[in-house]
Amino acid sequence: MACGTALVYDEEMMSYKLLWDDPECSIEVPERLSSSYKRLQDYDLVKRCIQLPVREATDEEITLVHSHDYLQVVKSTQTMNEKELKEISQKYTAVFYHQNSFRCAKLSLGGTLQLVDAILTREVQNGMAIVRPPGHHSQRNQGNGFCVFNNVAIAAEYAKKKYKLERILIVDWDVHHGQGIQYIFEEDPSVLYFSWHRYEHKTFWPYLRESDYDVIGRGKGTGFNINLPWNKVGMGNADYIAAFFHVLLPLAFEFNPELVLVSAGYDSAIGDPEGRMCATPECFSHLTNMLMNLAGGKLCAVLEGGYNLRSLAESVCMTVRTLLGDPLPRLTGEMTPCHSALESIQNVRAAHTPYWKCLLYNEIKSAHDPSSEGDSQHSSDQQQNFDTAMFDIFLDSHMKKIEFAVPPLRTCAVLPEGCCLALPDGVLVEEKTATREHIIACSSSLPNELLEKETMLATLGKMLVILNKLLEYQTMNSIVLSPDSSVCATFAIKHVLASPVKRLLCINIGDLGILHEFDNDGEYVCLNICGTYPTGMSNRQIYLKWTESPNEYSSFFYIIFCCILPLAYNYQPDFIIITTGSNRTIGDKDISLLISLLQGLANGRILTIIPETEPKLGQKLVKCLSDSPGEKHFGPHRAPSLENIQNLKEKLDIIEKEWKMLQCSGAVNDPQELRTKRLKNRNMIVMEQAKAQGQTVVGQRGRRI
Repeated sequence: MACGTALVYDEEMMSYKLLWDDPECSIEVPERLSSSYKRLQDYDLVKRCIQLPVREATDEEITLVHSHDYLQVVKSTQTMNEKELKEISQKYTAVFYHQNSFRCAKLSLGGTLQLVDAILTREVQNGMAIVRPPGHHSQRNQGNGFCVFNNVAIAAEYAKKKYKLERILIVDWDVHHGQGIQYIFEEDPSVLYFSWHRYEHKTFWPYLRESDYDVIGRGKGTGFNINLPWNKVGMGNADYIAAFFHVLLPLAFEFNPELVLVSAGYDSAIGDPEGRMCATPECFSHLTNMLMNLAGGKLCAVLEGGYNLRSLAESVCMTVRTLLGDPLPRLTGEMTPCHSALESIQNVRAAHTPYWKCLLYNEIKSAHDPSSEGDSQHSSDQQQNFDTAMFDIFLDSHMKKIEFAVPPLRTCAVLPEGCCLALPDGVLVEEKTATREHIIACSSSLPNELLEKETMLATLGKMLVILNKLLEYQTMNSIVLSPDSSVCATFAIKHVLASPVKRLLCINIGDLGILHEFDNDGEYVCLNICGTYPTGMSNRQIYLKWTESPNEYSSFFYIIFCCILPLAYNYQPDFIIITTGSNRTIGDKDISLLISLLQGLANGRILTIIPETEPKLGQKLVKCLSDSPGEKHFGPHRAPSLENIQNLKEKLDIIEKEWKMLQCSGAVNDPQELRTKRLKNRNMIVMEQAKAQGQTVVGQRGRRI
């Protein structure tokens, strides 16, 4: 069974550079590789990965995508002098060649294919290729945008040919549109291509009409090309996460890929001179974690752009940490997507509604906001001014705040007497128990008769021990097989709310009565996923009605991405409790998927409570919690019923005003919100700089920021 994370790197790919003065190409420097690798070493991540040897790609592999004539052109650059290299480079757009370009391009592609082989032969679970030159702009007959051979596109064709794959997802989070990949697969329904990119109504490179949201593929490939254009700079963590929830992930889960390829460009991160965006490095941890729940976890990330060396290096490290299974850090900033981002999201969903079952019942029309135009240059100038002056100080301070500690134990389990689950390596079955007096002291909200049962006392005693381990971060997560889920949930909620935890998220699946309301005990939100709405709802209880007979083909992914995860990310909990009861309307795989995705929040601190009568479910969930290799097989999926969509829409209409991440329509926000958000992003960096220098920052009108 596959396990481990592969890393592809070879310093020889640094052996070419720009030989003449060209401001457009000068940012693509060899240090892009060395700075990323050095930072991986600083964090001791290299030695945790399985390093794969790099090989040269063959002519046959290159011509899976590129023409023979173009291959011969690149080969010919090996013997050219500087003048000839400049002349051949000028025949293409934003490309430079060097005598070593061909050799490095073959290594870049060969290293990518080595990674694909290792993942698909199950030698490793996932991996990242830190390679150069990049590839996503290059086309069949030409290089483009620093790219020589299209690494990711060739990797997809290679996987289809060698391993007979029928469905491949390519996610391009580079800030530039990967038009080369789009052109190659625009008529191919076996490849779902998603690209977000700075567009600004066709005023940003590569200035293509076909980069807009309504270009969705051709022929049999119609609907399989997803363009999400950013029409403003300054997009941040909330905008990127919202794009995943409301566009990419619903379509990707319906597509059900066999392999995920990521065109991992980090010019979409904060501080990059090309992107001028505000997403902090830890955002890429969350994006990676979400994609790891597709294709059984088979994910291959391949470096594309990224031109602020520090931002690039930190973002690469965040991606690799997540591939290794480390806890995810909390996202920075207010989780409210801006109006312009919502407008783009709404337009993409409208364009793809006829082609995807999960969008079938959406009443979405494309939006147009005239205020989105005409402000791009001002935004870019503003971003450039404070990036260059403050970014290094900001990022130093920001990265120091991110917790990288990994608890000594990932998963603890409380099992009933005589229960024999086949547990993965490293899972601790808790045998220690709190004293009867301690249990009773912590059980003031429970009826006394419940505490007279020895089995209940034994479970509560062990659960109290692991609750304290979770609160002290001695273990990341835990599962409890309980004689009474409602009693254990009530006990756990009470104990957590009495701790320093600020925000608790509870998710109850099925019929489950919490025995106490906790109205005056800290902040918590409770999501209840059930088949019927109960009477007497509290303002802290949100009921989501979902009626579906659990079976192999589930539509539960729909409610996860349009409601549960957006709300959870909006709330940013410090601790999560998940409980299952009777009469649940979602299956074991659905619960596993939900838990796997929620591990991106609360530093992974999740307590799961299920009835002891469901050992099969317990077996599946403990493997999911422990990140056991090969357990992330959640498909296939089907479209939700009209009844479920209508039930959910009624609920969303009520709660989306409070929970902004639930919104996916550009019509719900004031356009002024984007300008306010850009100012907040600027102020965040200013404050970090001031703190690092021991200064007080005074804003406009003399206010302290």
